[in-house]
Amino acid sequence: MSKKSGCPGRHAPLNPHPVTKGMTVDQIIESAMFSFNAGTFRKACELFAGHMAQENVRIGVSLSGALVPAGIGRSCLIPLIKEGLIDWLVSTGANLYHDLHYALGYEFCEGRAAVDDGKLREKGIIRIYDIFMNYDALLDTDNFVRETLRREAKNMSGPCSSADIHAILGREIIRIKPELKGESLLAVAYEAGVPVHTSSPADSSIGMNLAALMLEDKPLPMDTHCDINEVTSYVYDIKKQGGKSAVLLLGGGSPKNFVLQTEPHIQEVLGLPEEGHDYFIQFTDARPDTGGLSGATPSEAVSWGKVDPAALSRTIVSYGDCSLMLPFFTGYVLNRSKTRTGARLLEKRERLVQELKDDYRKIGAFRK
Repeated sequence: MSKKSGCPGRHAPLNPHPVTKGMTVDQIIESAMFSFNAGTFRKACELFAGHMAQENVRIGVSLSGALVPAGIGRSCLIPLIKEGLIDWLVSTGANLYHDLHYALGYEFCEGRAAVDDGKLREKGIIRIYDIFMNYDALLDTDNFVRETLRREAKNMSGPCSSADIHAILGREIIRIKPELKGESLLAVAYEAGVPVHTSSPADSSIGMNLAALMLEDKPLPMDTHCDINEVTSYVYDIKKQGGKSAVLLLGGGSPKNFVLQTEPHIQEVLGLPEEGHDYFIQFTDARPDTGGLSGATPSEAVSWGKVDPAALSRTIVSYGDCSLMLPFFTGYVLNRSKTRTGARLLEKRERLVQELKDDYRKIGAFRK
């Protein structure tokens, strides 16, 4: 029998093993996912568990789409936060608004996409593709947001970020529904000291309720420019300490850019020395050839200063549906990563922004 020829050069042979009864998620991923999108997915899992989930790495996560209604908040993000594997989060406002439904006792229901939406409207049912929810959930959540923030408005004088608004909502959930606090991403993030930002707060129902408070002459002094400086300070702080910055991008859109633009803000605008993020994982179904930010590659991000050119070997884009990929990814990293000590950036924001301001004025592009 002739000897099998080896792989050319330094390329490792694919070595799949049979999937058997009782295998864990991480065992299946390492035994059966070698090529095509399965291969990049496995490499993303290994990159996160083996390199990003270290104490000297600060992990920022972007959250787009309708992932919270799809169950990703409760099934994946909350466990990752509890294990210290998310340090700061940028989400669409819609995901955070829908998160509040859980804490108020409402559920999303299994529906179907092929349905008469006019009849759903008559029955008071809201549809998100194949997810159904009660219209009353919107009304009660709107009332919760307005009542909570109406009380807080008189106590807030200076400008605040969206992270302050979300912390207020998370804290209030814990106060009024302590038995349900583990169901809410905002409540769990608040307890863990994880700041939750949104890059476009006006583009959501939380923003609409803030607009209603303006009509009541009870506006909250929210300024999203505060968010820019806060998220930038998280990255600048860890890099200044000699650590590394990692980004996990769930989908694309505005949250993806808001996470990545921290580096151009440091380098291009503030004029401070930096090279870019050190680790980059994105799960997306967006194509790069249409020119949109959602599908833009890590290599393209290098040209903007968003990713360190020396870090390209530590960047992975895995193509697919986040609602399918995240549960498997979460199972893998929870099994293969150690519990980390969270950075608790929520309580450190004022100091970190002040340090960023001081360096901008001393060694950056600041001009009197």
